[in-house]
Amino acid sequence: MPSNYQALVVQSFGGPEGPDDVMPFLRNVTAKRNVPDERLITVAEQYEQFGGVSPLNQQCRELVAAIQDQLKGSEFDVPVYWGNRNWEPYITDTAQQMVDDGIENALVFTTSAFSSYSGCRQYREDLEAAEAAAGHRVKLQKLRLYYNHPKFIETWVEHIRKATSQLEGFQLVFTAHSIPESMAAVSEYTSQLNEAASLICERLEIDDYDLVFQSRSGPPQIPWLEPDINDYIENLEAEVTLVVVPLGFTSDHMEVMFDLDTQAQQTARNRGINMVRVPTVGSHPRIIEMIMDLIQEQTVGAERLCLGAQGPWPDMCPEGHCLVMAKERPVVKSVES
Repeated sequence: MPSNYQALVVQSFGGPEGPDDVMPFLRNVTAKRNVPDERLITVAEQYEQFGGVSPLNQQCRELVAAIQDQLKGSEFDVPVYWGNRNWEPYITDTAQQMVDDGIENALVFTTSAFSSYSGCRQYREDLEAAEAAAGHRVKLQKLRLYYNHPKFIETWVEHIRKATSQLEGFQLVFTAHSIPESMAAVSEYTSQLNEAASLICERLEIDDYDLVFQSRSGPPQIPWLEPDINDYIENLEAEVTLVVVPLGFTSDHMEVMFDLDTQAQQTARNRGINMVRVPTVGSHPRIIEMIMDLIQEQTVGAERLCLGAQGPWPDMCPEGHCLVMAKERPVVKSVES
């Protein structure tokens, strides 16, 4: 072993596996936020359209399997675990399982590429809580953010090229989960999204793009990042072809399937707009290679690959970065960020 890391953990948000799981899952997501069940029932109806099953968990299973296959026979041939924030397998249970298996140190790949409280800091807090719940007998080291990693950018470029190969002309728009403006102010969320979008467009030789947001939730008096994807579509000229890139999401989970493929697609149809949604990066082979690159940074001191002017994100968040007041933490609309 080139390092003392004995395992890799895939850390994600979690989602229900059936109708009976939906309300308990939503209560987990909104714990300590005093969200009434009446509000959660509205969100639950979104899951009912898909049989109460989130696609996120199956996509995590596929990601774990792909990583495990890639690790076989390598210098870092270790077991791959999986732990979620809000549904089984919970990250706290995963940490305890690792202790039972004799694992003392593990690297963690999180299915969130960009910086914000809910996209980075909160995942770190989850890892700290899992370590504490396991009696600090296992150490969980989160791999860095990868929004500007060459293989992350290249995968998006490939997907966009495939989606637009038969189009004569189109308007390109990138989407990401909206967050409160106060949360964005203490993170690099919007600058990282624009950096990634610019890097993608540079390789596509596209001069112009728009960045919009989706899945806004929370009290209306709290300002969130705008414009919303539906408002954006409403203001477009009719009969344009719109290519939507869900840049802020790594997998085709509920917020992509409902907020984009259902709601935004209906808004586009109502306006006579042809909307083409680009697939997310998921467990594309190049993304698996990217994860190997991130592992090698920690295990053998490999070069920290990145594109653009911002440089590679540090292993540990800067002091005070991404912190927000508890009352400003979002109650996520479709909840799988």
